[in-house]
Amino acid sequence: AIRSARLNPEPLPAGRLVGMMKRVMIIAVIGGEEASAEVARLAEEVGRELARRGCTVICGGGSGVMEAVCRGARAEGGHTIGILPGHDADESPPNEYVEFPVFTGLGYARNSMVALSGQAVIAIDGAYGTLTEIAYALIHEVPIVGLDTWDFSYHGHDADRILRAKDAADAVEKAVAAAERRSRR
Repeated sequence: AIRSARLNPEPLPAGRLVGMMKRVMIIAVIGGEEASAEVARLAEEVGRELARRGCTVICGGGSGVMEAVCRGARAEGGHTIGILPGHDADESPPNEYVEFPVFTGLGYARNSMVALSGQAVIAIDGAYGTLTEIAYALIHEVPIVGLDTWDFSYHGHDADRILRAKDAADAVEKAVAAAERRSRR
């Protein structure tokens, strides 16, 4: 049994805890630490849509797309997890909308944690860090939805593995559907 001091002073059977965890859909949102106003608006709307669907957002916890998606999710009462590169908040201050910061001390290697912690990934815009997260997701067969992000066409390899979305609502719909399909495997 696991004790939870904040929520329930009574022992919580481990089986019940696992059942509760399975009901939470976590979607990773990746994108650059610098974002234009249009990209930030798009990321914020993705965060809002994810929260409306009851999804928890996991991201790199920094600025740009990461901050905008967290802002949107929190505005709708959603939960946000930030996987940060530094050892502590002094080294890697999380954006103000990260509800649960995780300080890794891993630098950019933490990108693998972000990409692999979601049941699906939504990639919005982005630079080389986003590219590494996409690569990790491709390697480990995590579904990816692309919203104005990297495009691949290397002799036909992986060109169709990134589902393309036309807007925030479409991205969330495709990510949730892909995550549900993946969980049934």
